[in-house]
Amino acid sequence: MLDKRTKNEFARAFPKRKTGSHKGDYGKVLLICGSKGMTGAACLAAQAAVRCGAGLVTVAIPDSLNTIVAIKLTEAMTLPIDDDRKGFLLRENLDEVKRGIAGKDVVGIGPGLGHQESTKQFVRALYPSIEQPLILDADGLNAFINDRELMRLRKGNTIITPHEGEFRKLFGDITPSREEAAGSVARDYNMIVVLKGSRTVVADSGGEIFVNMTGNPGMATGGTGDCLFGMIAAFVGLGLPLFQAAKFAVFMHGLSGDIARDTYGEVSMTASDLLDSIPHAFLRLSK
Repeated sequence: MLDKRTKNEFARAFPKRKTGSHKGDYGKVLLICGSKGMTGAACLAAQAAVRCGAGLVTVAIPDSLNTIVAIKLTEAMTLPIDDDRKGFLLRENLDEVKRGIAGKDVVGIGPGLGHQESTKQFVRALYPSIEQPLILDADGLNAFINDRELMRLRKGNTIITPHEGEFRKLFGDITPSREEAAGSVARDYNMIVVLKGSRTVVADSGGEIFVNMTGNPGMATGGTGDCLFGMIAAFVGLGLPLFQAAKFAVFMHGLSGDIARDTYGEVSMTASDLLDSIPHAFLRLSK
C-alpha cells in the first residue's frame, strides 16, 4: 500500500495547471541522446518527459538516425545534428548543439550516446557551457570516468543519475552506505546525486537525503533508467527545485513500475509498460 504521507507530499508539490496556460508554460526540454543501435534510449526518455507534463520536448539526435527517431516519436520534436553519417555525435557538433540549447529551460545529456572518443570529447566540452539546469546520465556520465575533476566546472544546477556500477567507476567504492556515499559526492561536487538501484537514494549538496520506497525487481530491464532520466527533466522543466524534482521523479518512476508490475508481472514487464503506467501513477496521486 502506498504510504499516505509520501503520496500527499508529492501531490502537494506538483504544480497545478492553470486555466489559460499554454505549452510554453510547462517547460522546454532538450534531451541530447542516442547513437547507432541505441535510438530506443532517446525515444523512451522523450516519451517519459512528455508523459510527465513537459510542454515541449526536443531530442537532439545524429542526423543519420533522425528518420528512425522521428518515426518513433509523435509528440516530441527532433533536432537532427550533422554527424557525417557516422551515427554518433562528434566533437565538431558542439556549436550546432549549443544553438539548439538556446531558449530551453532544462537540458539532459546521456542515454544511448555511445562510447566513441569523439562523443566523449563533445560531452566534456559542452558540459561547462550549459547555463540551464542539467541532468547527466548514462553515457553522459561515462564521458567523465577518466576526467571526473571536470565535473567541478559547473557551479551547481546539476543532477547526475548513476547506477552503482557507474558510481564506482567515477567515485570509487560505495561505503560505508549508499546514503553516505551519495551524500558525500553531492557535497563534494555541489550537485544532486541520484544513486539508482533498489531503494534509490537522492542526495543534495546541503545534506538532505531521500530514500525511495517505491519500485520492484521487474524494473531491472533495459530502458527503465531512460524513462527516469526523461521524468527528471520534465519535473525540472516544470519549475520544481532540483532536489524536489529528482526525488519526485524517482518516487513516480517506482510507482509507475509498481503499477506496471501489477498489470504485467515482474518477469514480463518492460520499460514501455512503465512508460504507459505513468498516467495511472498521476491518477493514483489524485485519489
